[in-house]
Amino acid sequence: MAENKLPFAEGASINRPPMFSDVNYQFWKVRMKVFIESIDHGIWNVIVNGPFIPMHVVDGVHVAKPFDELSDLENKKMQYDCVAKNIITSALNLDEFFRVSQCSSAKEMWDILEVTHEGTMDVKRAHKHAFIQEYELFRMQPRETIADVQKRFTHIVNHLIGLGKQLDKEELNIKILRCLDRSWQPKVMEISETRDLTTLKTAALFGKLREHELEMIRLKEMETVEKKTKSLTLKTRTAIQESTDESSGDCSESENLNLLTRKFQKFIKMKSKLKNQQGKRGKNKPDSGSTKFVCFGCGKQGHMKVECPSIATKDKALEKKNNKYGKTRRAYIAWEDNATSSCCSLEEEIEVNLCLMARRDYEVSSIESSASFNSTNYITLLHAFQETHEEANKLALSNSRLKGTNK
Repeated sequence: MAENKLPFAEGASINRPPMFSDVNYQFWKVRMKVFIESIDHGIWNVIVNGPFIPMHVVDGVHVAKPFDELSDLENKKMQYDCVAKNIITSALNLDEFFRVSQCSSAKEMWDILEVTHEGTMDVKRAHKHAFIQEYELFRMQPRETIADVQKRFTHIVNHLIGLGKQLDKEELNIKILRCLDRSWQPKVMEISETRDLTTLKTAALFGKLREHELEMIRLKEMETVEKKTKSLTLKTRTAIQESTDESSGDCSESENLNLLTRKFQKFIKMKSKLKNQQGKRGKNKPDSGSTKFVCFGCGKQGHMKVECPSIATKDKALEKKNNKYGKTRRAYIAWEDNATSSCCSLEEEIEVNLCLMARRDYEVSSIESSASFNSTNYITLLHAFQETHEEANKLALSNSRLKGTNK
């Protein structure tokens, strides 16, 4: 587990050939060539051109020299083939080893492996056309970095070169610049105008593009940081404004509640003063309600004309007379002017007294109804204020709790 966290993994040995296990033959082929050439170029020459066989002429015919007649140089060249066979077989697994175990030379082994994993010339030609088409359709993918573009492009080019396709520097550089998207057009125009694409190496071109990409990433990060700071300041401003609005709203609500309370207290004080004044007046003048009426018959206070005793006695005497004389008296009264006038005046007086009585009863009933109405309104208003006051206390308590939670 500790080895996986290292920045660089352990490489292959320089004294042992790379192992081939039927996977990534192209990779293994390049590594084997580098490994064999590092030992001796003569070994790789034997693999490509076949083993060295020293010849001499006998009776005009070229015949292989016997071993006893070989020089040291010829013996060394013949030894290259054995060394090449040893290297190839040491780099193969069991299945691949049995595939080439019956070969007599290193070249034969190499050709069998090449045909097996790369195919014949027809297969190579088909692979070559496929990679050429992929090379022509090569484009930079969305959100792809220059490193990824370089990796894909190098993979295609290496396969084409391995299959015998020849590509010059100018063609490769133009293909790289044309495969980039629209955001790279300013840099592409700059490189095309200031650089010689016939001599510019592909690695140097990718290095320039990588430098420009790093600068773009830096500028983008700066823009994102500025946007974050602006959004943060905007959020803080809005939060402060909301808090001030809430505090002002709370203050206005509390002020309205205090004003309502003061007004209601003043109203209660005024009502209590009026009650006290009415009580004092009732104590000082207990018979005022009975003495405020004046009789229109006798002119005395304390009763009305309907309740006057003198008028009641006169009415009773008049009724007795009417009953005594009967209808004749009624006819006589009807023909006498004085009698009719007195009768009319009596009826008028009775009607006036009845009106006064009805008015007094109406005034008394209206006063009682207004008093009861005022008392019911006062009680209703008092209950409503008490409920409003309790609800305001609950809201103030919950508001203070929410303020504490927000803080």
